[in-house]
Amino acid sequence: MKLSPQRVNKVKTKKIPQRMCLGCQESRPKRELIRIVRSPEGEFSVDATGKKPGRGAYICPKMECFAAARKSKGLERSFKSPIDKSVYELLEQQLNELPKAEG
Repeated sequence: MKLSPQRVNKVKTKKIPQRMCLGCQESRPKRELIRIVRSPEGEFSVDATGKKPGRGAYICPKMECFAAARKSKGLERSFKSPIDKSVYELLEQQLNELPKAEG
């Protein structure tokens, strides 16, 4: 089998998944963002691994983005349901407990 020059020179580049932050509306690589997930039971939590089951929404690891998403009701739109004030407080507490990224 003879390979054409086009096939020989092709190098596969890995596609990096992009997600949009609900706070600042910037598209970033998925790994740079924090996932907030609503489980099938309806519980909300911060998903640092990105592997928890349920519907997810992404925000930057900055508290300013969380505050902007809360103010604009971005999380409520993303999850298509109202979110109680106590849930926002719990999410804020979980975000503060995450290790800070250097850089």
